[in-house]
Amino acid sequence: MSIPHLIMSASTVVQLVMLILVIGSILSWIVIFQRTFVMRRARHAHQLFEERFWSGVDLNELYRDTPSEQETQGAEQVFRAGFREFNRLMPKTKSPDAILDGVQRSMRVAWSREEERLSLHLVFLATVASASPYIGLFGTVWGIMGSFQALSLTQQATLTTVAPWIAEALIATAMGLFAAIPAVIFYNRLSAESSRLLGKYEDFAEEFHSILHRNLQGRSEAGTA
Repeated sequence: MSIPHLIMSASTVVQLVMLILVIGSILSWIVIFQRTFVMRRARHAHQLFEERFWSGVDLNELYRDTPSEQETQGAEQVFRAGFREFNRLMPKTKSPDAILDGVQRSMRVAWSREEERLSLHLVFLATVASASPYIGLFGTVWGIMGSFQALSLTQQATLTTVAPWIAEALIATAMGLFAAIPAVIFYNRLSAESSRLLGKYEDFAEEFHSILHRNLQGRSEAGTA
């Protein structure tokens, strides 16, 4: 009645269920560690960039010092996209509204890419969290069916006859919960962290848009004078 013995002696269907749950659990932990590292790095990068941005550094200098588009992330990526579009439109049009609309569209695209990057593989965690209990329940139902079949083939129903089938059925249920519980906990945690970071990126985009708006107003007033 040891757990390894029950797993090895389980029916093929129940063993397949257990294998699926083990693979799902391993993959979900890989996603958990990888996404946790990505969130921590994104949080640290955002903090460093905001400190530099609000330190009073010249925006042109900040733009020149930012890495390439493939190496930036978060608010730095939003800033790079918006300021690049700002510099591109400035010589082409004198309309502040057209310039600001172009900047806002570029920052929105950059924000969407960051949303996709931060939420990568979180759907897999949600799938494991929602599907694992049902997969385990399927193994449980199959094990109970086996116990009833074993009962029908014996003259006298004893605990020894049905106990292995019921035990392997309960192991399948336990493995389903073992895969689902960490997945749902970390899915909620990582989704909340992703939403917080995306909210900070959106706030930065609004503040940067306001800065460019004031900049254009100042130039317009200076040109009128």
